Amino acid sequence: MDRRTFNGGVALGLLVAPRLGRTQPQAKVFRIGILSSATPNSPEARHIWGALFQGLRELGYVEGRNITFEGRYYGDDVERLPALAAELVRLQVDVIVAAAPPAPEAAKHATSTIPIVMINHNDPVGSGLVASLSKPTGNVTGMSIATSALRGKQLQLLQEIVPRLTSVAVLWNPNLPPVELRELEVAARSLNLKLQLVEARIPSDFPAAFATATKQRSGALFVIGGAVYFVHRAQLVELVAENRLPAIYGVKEFVVAGGLMAYGVDMRDSARRAAEYVDKILKGAKAGDLPIQQPTKFELAINLKTAKALGLSIPQPLLLRADEVIQ
Repeated sequence: MDRRTFNGGVALGLLVAPRLGRTQPQAKVFRIGILSSATPNSPEARHIWGALFQGLRELGYVEGRNITFEGRYYGDDVERLPALAAELVRLQVDVIVAAAPPAPEAAKHATSTIPIVMINHNDPVGSGLVASLSKPTGNVTGMSIATSALRGKQLQLLQEIVPRLTSVAVLWNPNLPPVELRELEVAARSLNLKLQLVEARIPSDFPAAFATATKQRSGALFVIGGAVYFVHRAQLVELVAENRLPAIYGVKEFVVAGGLMAYGVDMRDSARRAAEYVDKILKGAKAGDLPIQQPTKFELAINLKTAKALGLSIPQPLLLRADEVIQ
């Protein structure tokens, strides 16, 4: 069932790859395991997985000729992750591509020998996945999507558009590594902002979390939710609008879905770079010798339609700094 779902997504990318020349025979067909919340052909994640497949295609990989895929997806049920990761290990895949936390952790717990490439992790060192960013040493490598300065910058952006902001509700998924929350708390103290933590692990938790945020009379909302929030971003953005809360998110996909503002990494770029690491490993590199790559570019996206609905005026200098403005 999982593999059938996955192959539908692969068809969007790898199967349209150009044919390899006769001078480039491949003696082995590599098996790539995929461990993620969302399937590659889902509307919520298709563009990110598509970037990974595009990167592999550009590096000469064609499904059925020199590469095959085994996909395992846990949806909203993180309790399934250990078993799904163990399945990939039993299949003896050559590389496991693990998307957002806690998928890389589950893969690491399942194997210490099969290379694991992360697409987007916020704290690989603090989570115990790698020894250091420059020298991971173990069987895990890939992309980190956060820096220590990111959370402070996001709070500052909220202050720029919400007059006299004093308190911010933080919608937080406790299944994630706590480093982002710690960094946010440090940044809030420096900006004289009070944080009000509200937890939601799965979409059914969202209404109660928003009721709590409303009761606390928070002036704005900060969203840290990982893969589950990303997959259900349309529902989340709708609830934010119903509660009339100015909100900031970590990636621009939330703004495209109707959210007010986002500042963070380009997820497609992270997926493309992950493909390069898969290629290096398949050619003989050790995961532990490949440094964790950190983001080099951050994107600011603003939705003016949402701002108008909230009665907010976006300062012109902020609009000029934005990478994408949705009218």
